[in-house]
Parts: sequence; C-alpha cells; structure tokens
Amino acid sequence: MAVAVAERVRRHPGSGDTVLTVALVMVAAQLVWKFELVRRTYFRQDDFMFIARGLENGLTWDYLMRIDFGHLMPGAFAIHWAMGRLGVHNDLLAHALTMGLQAAAGLALLRLLWVLFGPRPAILVPLGFALVTPMTIPGLSWWAVVAETLPFQIALPMALASHVLYARTGRLRHALAAAGWAAFGMVFFVKAPFILVLAFVLTAGWLGGVARLRRAWLLHLGVLVPYAIVFFHRLFTSVQLTNETFEPRLPSPEVAAKSVWTLLSGSLVPTALGGPWRWQPIGDDYALAATPAPLMWAALAVAAVAVTVSVLWRRRAWLAWVTLLGYFLLADVVPIMLGRVEVLGPDLSGFELRYISSTAVVMALVIGLAFIPVLGEERPWRRPALRWRWAWVPLAAAVTAGSLWSVAAYADRPLGRNVKSYVQTAEQALAQVPAGSTVLDTYVADKVAFPPFFYDYALHSRVVGPAAPHRVVWTRRLAGPVADPLVFDASGRLRPVRIDGVTIPAPAGGGCTPVGPDAVRFRLPAPVRDAERTVQISYLNGAPTTLSVRLGTAGAEARAGRNLGVTFTTVTGGGGELVLRTLDGTTCVGEIRLGVPVADDEKPAVPPRPVGG
Repeated sequence: MAVAVAERVRRHPGSGDTVLTVALVMVAAQLVWKFELVRRTYFRQDDFMFIARGLENGLTWDYLMRIDFGHLMPGAFAIHWAMGRLGVHNDLLAHALTMGLQAAAGLALLRLLWVLFGPRPAILVPLGFALVTPMTIPGLSWWAVVAETLPFQIALPMALASHVLYARTGRLRHALAAAGWAAFGMVFFVKAPFILVLAFVLTAGWLGGVARLRRAWLLHLGVLVPYAIVFFHRLFTSVQLTNETFEPRLPSPEVAAKSVWTLLSGSLVPTALGGPWRWQPIGDDYALAATPAPLMWAALAVAAVAVTVSVLWRRRAWLAWVTLLGYFLLADVVPIMLGRVEVLGPDLSGFELRYISSTAVVMALVIGLAFIPVLGEERPWRRPALRWRWAWVPLAAAVTAGSLWSVAAYADRPLGRNVKSYVQTAEQALAQVPAGSTVLDTYVADKVAFPPFFYDYALHSRVVGPAAPHRVVWTRRLAGPVADPLVFDASGRLRPVRIDGVTIPAPAGGGCTPVGPDAVRFRLPAPVRDAERTVQISYLNGAPTTLSVRLGTAGAEARAGRNLGVTFTTVTGGGGELVLRTLDGTTCVGEIRLGVPVADDEKPAVPPRPVGG
C-alpha cells in the first residue's frame, strides 16, 4: 500500500503544492476571521472559578485530578493555574493561546486529511467545513471550553494520522506517536478515549483490518486502562461545589429522548449545514442555538439526501455515518444524560453547542470518508461517477454563506464587553482604596458568575480579590465598630455602605438615648418580618462596651468603641421593636438603622466611572 501511495504522489508532483498552499491560506483566513470574534470575548462564569481554584492550590495531584461535574482535565487545570499567576484575568494571554491552539487544530486536521486521502483538492472540502462551521463558535468564545476542547481537536487528528502511518508502514514510532497524542488528549478532555475507538473503526473499515496491528492496540490499552482507573476512581471521590460526590442519575425516557432529538435535529445537523442561523442569548456574552423549525426540517432533509447519495455511490460510506452517529451518542449524549439534563432540561442542553463543538473534527473526517477514496483503497465506488459530480459546489457555497451569517449573528452582541468592564472596574477600585479598607464581601453580578451555580466562588473576594495590589479586609457580615465599610455597586465600583431598611432617628436636637444594663426599647416605624438584617447603631462612649441587641426572640451582640462611632451586628428575627442594653458599662445611642447593606449611590464611587463603561 505504501508503494501505491508513493507512486500516486510521484505521478502528480505539482498538485500537492497547490493543495497545500490553498489549505494553508484557508487556515490563515479563518484565523483572521475568528480573531475578530475572539478578541471581543472575555472570561465568563466557570472561568473565574477555575482561575480562583488555581490560585488557591498548588500543582498537586488532588488539584489536577479533581473531576468537575464529570470532566477530568488536569491539563486545563494546569493552564488555569498558570493563568492566575500571569495576570489573574489576562484576557490578552487567553486570546493568544486560543488563536495559537486554533491554528494548531487546523493544521492537525490538514495533516490527517493529507495522510489519509492524499494531496488531492477534495480534502479542502472537509477541511473547509471544520474551519467555518458555527458548531465551534460558542465554545470558542468561552475560555474554559477552549482550554478543554481545542487541545482535543489537535490530539484527535494527530493521533489518527500517526495511526494511519503505522498501519501503512508498520513503523513503531508512528504507533508510539498515536498513543502519545491520545494520551495528550486525555489530559485535557474527557472525550479523548474515543480517539482510540475511532482508530479501531478506521482500521477495520479502510486500513486493511485490525488483526495485524496488535502492537498498536497494546499501546493504546496501555494508555486507556490507567486513564480509566484514575477517571472512575476520581469520578466517585471528587467533591463538587455542592459538597457532594458524583452520583450517576439517568433522566426519564421522555426527557432523554427529547434531549437527544433536540441536540441532533436542532444543533448537530443544522450547524453542519451552516446553521443555526438564529441564536437565543444567555446574557450578553453567550448564546444557544435557536434554529427556526422550517430550517431545522430543511437541514434534516438535505442531510438525509447527502447520506443517501454517499451510501449509494461510495463503499463503506454507511460505516462513516454510523461512526459519526455512534460518536454522537456515546461521546456527546451519554455525559449529558448522566446529570446535566436533569439540571438544565432537554431544551437548554439540547441547544447548547459547546456539548458538540469537538464533534466538528469527527464530522470533517466522516465527510471525507463518506465521499473521498482513501489512498490505496481498491474499488471505492459502487457505481460509476455521477455526471453531476460537481453538484456539491452549490451546497458547499450555501453552507459557507450560512456559516458566515450564523457567526456574524452570534457576534452581534456585546460578548465580553460588559463583564470585562465590571471585573476591571472592580479590580481598579481595589487598587485605589487605601490598604486595610473593609469591604463587604458580596456576590458579583450574575453576568459575571451566577451565585446559585458557583456559591462562594461567585464572591468578590474570590473573583476580583486576587488582583488587589494591597491588603483589604473582606467580611461577609458587618460586625463591631467598622470604620467606613465599602461595598461594590452594580457596575463594580466601591461605594460606602448604606443600610437600606427602617431608621430609628436620634432624639430631637442631635442628642442620644442613654443605654445601660437595663433594657431600653426602641419602637420601629413599622413591624418587620423574620429575616436576617444588619443593625447599624451610632453611639457615644466614654469607654469601650458591648451592646446586647434583640429583635423579637432573636438576639446578637455588638461591640462599641470609645468616643463617637458606629457599630454593626447581624440579627435574624422580626417584630415591632428593637431592644438594647449593655453587657458592661453604659453608652449613649443615636440613630439606629435596620435592614440590608447596599451601596450608597449618593456617595462618591471609586473609581468615579466604570472602566470601559
């Protein structure tokens, strides 16, 4: 077979140069095109949690091998660890890595197509598909997804290309390279073990059978078995953000069927043909596919025709499509079924393109296998070539036009601009306030990190705190005589705290109410329901003392310092009056506020204007 391949290349020595030149131009052009999208993105949601975890941990086994909701990705965790130490939220570095990985992924796919099919112009079609499909675009705009999937999109074609070379030449170095690339993929992405499954199918269908490649399968098992042992051990022992370990839960048959159908008909097939053409925004910086129903059915019809034509004319085209379907069901669907469908629902998970972004490389390979003869393949066609063999050109043009439209529609939103403004404003605020300032540690805006998903990793101290150039005092609740506490406002600026609720004014004339060991009752303007509230008490003391604060049946204590000041405490209760007494000494109490701490919009903000706002 190797002799036949060499002979074919020798007969057409110039064609390979032309194909290579065009392919490299295509890869470069898509980098320029996608950079216009990537440069407008910023970190979002999971990204802040991963960077914060990296800053909190060393490069330990437990840190790297923690499975995050089914994902084993020590390579990605290592990148997040390094990212946090290279500027915390260094989006320029993230963009550079994204484009570098994207370039490598395009060149890796080109190598696979070149090795498998030879330097023929036809390989530009599956290559072009992978370069322009909108299937990968949402994942390309999300750093956490980039760090997982793009290394996989490099590893898969590189591993398969090396495996093909081993099947043709029998040289052990190619088998070692294939196993090495597969292991590299497993370091980053949980779907990487399917690389070895694809190698098996490719060998059985197009490379002369599997029996003669025993050394390769032993090498692959040497990679796969240790990975499986580590994966399943860590899967059931890694503690998630919910403080629970993983428990596989399957959805009901109805939910599972709807999710599979939605992911196939509303996401995979339409995006393979240039869709989804319309998007459903999730905040400002992300969107799900929202394929219109008529276009969905049209895409299914076109796909059915393409599959039928290939099966009728191309030997083993059926195996290529079965391989794609099997990969889709096992690699894309099963992980979603084991937990995410119940949380997200079949519609949200079914239109989430990041679940199938890595499938674009597999689909490019399948398109090639279904329509292009493999080098050295005997009798590749069932029937003579069609008279209308260039009929694919209008389809390719339509798919390309649809892809450009879909990507432009996705990019027609703020993307990372608003999140970047919030985060950089908050980081600048921490840099400008005096060292030692007390900052109430609240949750960041939902658009940055959604608290119900990320819990304490959505707190300002976790998201923007690591970027502070000097020490600030973070507190979850105001307690004691805190001087000039600050809190973040809706745009990420720091402002003085104001207690929003009810106010018990100081006595007329600017005086104060003496409070000693005996209880003094302060009637509220209106009764309040049971809830957690912050109490702010102005006082004048001759000596430090401690106040007992009671609201209904709930009580708390508040330390008060010497002279004029303000103290805080938190009480969970309700009623119509606040009862104060001292535990030692006496004090004189002025204005009392009871409610929720918020940013005082009437006081000056730091910085005066949001960054980029």
